[in-house]
Amino acid sequence: MTATAPPFGRSPSASAPRRPLAVAGLLAALAGVVFGLLLAVAGPASAHAALTGSDPQDGAVVATAPKAVTLTFSEQVAMGEGSIRVLDPDGKRADTEDAPRDLHSGSTVKYGVALHTGLPDGTYTVAWQAVSADSHPVSGAFTFSIGAPSETAVALPDSEAGGGLVGTLYGIARYAAYAGFIVLAGGAAFVLACWQRGAGARPLQRLVVRGWMTLTAATLAMLLLRSPYTGSGKLGDAFDLDGLKAVLDTKPGAALVSRLLLLGASALFIAVLFGAYAKREDEREKKDLTFGLAIGGAVIAAGIAGTWALAEHASTGIQPGIAMPVDVLHLLAVAAWLGGLTALLIALYRTPDITAGAVRRFSRIAFISVLVLTATGIYQSWRQVGSWSALTGTGYGQLLLVKVGLVAVLVGIAGISRRWTARLATGGVTNADTSEASPTAVDAETPQAAASEDPARAAQLARQQAAVATAEKKRIRDADPDRSGLRRSVLAEVGVAVALLAVTTILTSTEPGRTEEEAARSSAPAAAPVASGPVNLTLPFDTGGENGKGTVRMDLDPGHVGANVVHLWIDGIDGKAMDVPEVKLAFTLKSKDIGPLPAVPVRLTEGHWTSTGIQIPIAGDWNVAVTVRTSDIDQITVDKNVKIG
Repeated sequence: MTATAPPFGRSPSASAPRRPLAVAGLLAALAGVVFGLLLAVAGPASAHAALTGSDPQDGAVVATAPKAVTLTFSEQVAMGEGSIRVLDPDGKRADTEDAPRDLHSGSTVKYGVALHTGLPDGTYTVAWQAVSADSHPVSGAFTFSIGAPSETAVALPDSEAGGGLVGTLYGIARYAAYAGFIVLAGGAAFVLACWQRGAGARPLQRLVVRGWMTLTAATLAMLLLRSPYTGSGKLGDAFDLDGLKAVLDTKPGAALVSRLLLLGASALFIAVLFGAYAKREDEREKKDLTFGLAIGGAVIAAGIAGTWALAEHASTGIQPGIAMPVDVLHLLAVAAWLGGLTALLIALYRTPDITAGAVRRFSRIAFISVLVLTATGIYQSWRQVGSWSALTGTGYGQLLLVKVGLVAVLVGIAGISRRWTARLATGGVTNADTSEASPTAVDAETPQAAASEDPARAAQLARQQAAVATAEKKRIRDADPDRSGLRRSVLAEVGVAVALLAVTTILTSTEPGRTEEEAARSSAPAAAPVASGPVNLTLPFDTGGENGKGTVRMDLDPGHVGANVVHLWIDGIDGKAMDVPEVKLAFTLKSKDIGPLPAVPVRLTEGHWTSTGIQIPIAGDWNVAVTVRTSDIDQITVDKNVKIG
């Protein structure tokens, strides 16, 4: 019996090296840990759009009820009926329950809802939820008070939009979609560009088909989960037809439907690649078919990659016209590198006749892919981060540093794989050499000799000989130390690639550093000098009536943002305590259109008045007005500006 010699031309050693089961187990454990990390971190997704301001502001105390509540965002959001709800202290709706009004002005993204008239004093809660332009749901809540703060029966939500079981399932589907596309596109590219004979290899066929099935199933799951993911958060709403219809009218919904249509075209591509192409023997015809499949496959892969660019970070923010094609190129390079790497690993483990030439060709493609990833990654990092402070001080920037570190490790391991490839090449490649195998019991009788006696026996002998030949090929293949070294290094590459894909998936659902910093700057109150200790004022007054002249001395303690205590002393022109029938206070921050915030002091003793629980919502240059009434008809208001920190 004869057996085909290994394509990698090293002489087999006396004893074959053990299959690296420990390394494979480590890879499986790493995949599980990383996938768990993905779900833990990416549960409630933070998104690109952020609330940058509101009127009234969070925590503000206004003297009179506003006519409306408005919210300002860092970028375009989609809102529907009930997206902004204003609740009174008892938890009842204080807004008119109409759909939010679009109040855009230039580049300012603003929405508002009207409030009922005659709202009583107390603390009101504003709860809002929207869908960012990059497809992720965003939500939040804050409070403001009319007149003075009060107890409220409304509890602020402790979870963000896109969380819970639906958010977890949506996160799994997102990860599976990326993985499926990488395996589908990268595996097909490996066959066409590196090892065309692999089109007839069952392990590679199964790999690519499973990539297609994974991407298709994940896309369908995302389409069904989209409505509850951005809305109610209830899994049962996944099959609500009205919700599905609403999703189809959105940009993310259109992108998912387009992806399904392109997957239909890719199914035809796979059928031709592993059908007519794998069986084609004529070299000229096969060359023409290779060119046609390469062009068609590239168009389909670019189209599928474009469905991510159309609906996620690349489509919003600065320079979307440049960012979207860069994002497509980036994703295609990832698929060519990591998907091809997965196909190479399967070929090294499951096929006996992959050649060193195929490995060298993939090595060149991987090198080009790394260069493309570097160039596009630098642009994407600048666009999404924008500053060194955001790189180290935001969650997006820190994840990006982890991704860069993983890429560096992956490139280092790839360098080791290239050295193994070079050793294989120098050893020579023999695809047709044969060597005599040791006689076996099966060789003692051929199927032809036994056919005349017993056809069933001949068929059994043929199956046994095929099994022995396959086992012999595997033994010789596994005995090659260079091939074993390459398999181990490629396995390590795939392990790091799993972690890299997880971090990349998290990045796509994380608020970019540039946006996070801009939102923080926009929502931060204007800085004001902090008063050193209590604020002290002296205000002379003259009501114009009899005994109407005097001086008001005021102490505001502690003189900071939050609750304060006011003490007022009324002195006559003789410097003695002056008894007056009424004193009132009002605080106004004109630069922010806050106030006047009223306060009614109570009389402690003759000439001494006090008021507790005065809320100063934000720091700034406040105007303090004191109204003094000295008789039934004589009163005056005196005021002065003071910095309250």
